[in-house]
Amino acid sequence: MVSLAQRGDVGAPPRRAPRPSSVQLKYVMAVSGAIMFLYLVAHMVGNLKIFLGAESIDLYAEWLRVVGEPAVPAQTVLWIVRVVLLAAVIGHIVAATMLARRAAKARPVKYAHRSRVEGSYAARTMRWGGVIIALFIVYHILDLTTGTLNPNGQYGEVYANVVADFAPQRWYVTLFYVLAVVAVALHLRHGLWSALQSLGRTSERNRRAVRATANVVAIGLAVGFLAVPISVTFGWVG
Repeated sequence: MVSLAQRGDVGAPPRRAPRPSSVQLKYVMAVSGAIMFLYLVAHMVGNLKIFLGAESIDLYAEWLRVVGEPAVPAQTVLWIVRVVLLAAVIGHIVAATMLARRAAKARPVKYAHRSRVEGSYAARTMRWGGVIIALFIVYHILDLTTGTLNPNGQYGEVYANVVADFAPQRWYVTLFYVLAVVAVALHLRHGLWSALQSLGRTSERNRRAVRATANVVAIGLAVGFLAVPISVTFGWVG
């Protein structure tokens, strides 16, 4: 005789796997993270041209605006890069949010208190670091892209705008920049490690090397980005 429990199980609809799958979301995070990382490296290298003088970085900025001409109108390539970058940022945030919600639902209740007490350092760093980075991106665009919040604010005068932005009397701007770059570095360090681990690219044998690589990459990026504002604030540039 079939029990009521068994009959209930037979009649229950099969549980659907979530869509997109967690593996797919992790790939979205990995790919979008890679796009943002490549952009950061290119952006950092471009920023360092300020040490070659005003003409060098201003010409570089102009080249970014006209690259692709005459095949395509001015700024076409630049806007393509911006759109791809924006899509990567949105995809990264959406995938991270969905994964976090699934992890929270799957976490046993009995471990909730312990997790809270231990306070996932990595999770807090990623969460608050993400908030700081988001606020900084908005400010950075209004400051050095549109010139709205920049003391100089002259289109095409990158060198003059940067020097005016990080002048000694505007130390608070430099401090905010430092905090944002540190947040990016911590985010990158944890993100690189997590992406490789989630995608099965880490093992007991290479774990230490992967961590060391993540640390070196994060520190290198931070030093590269901080070199410009600190040099301007202390009068070494300008």
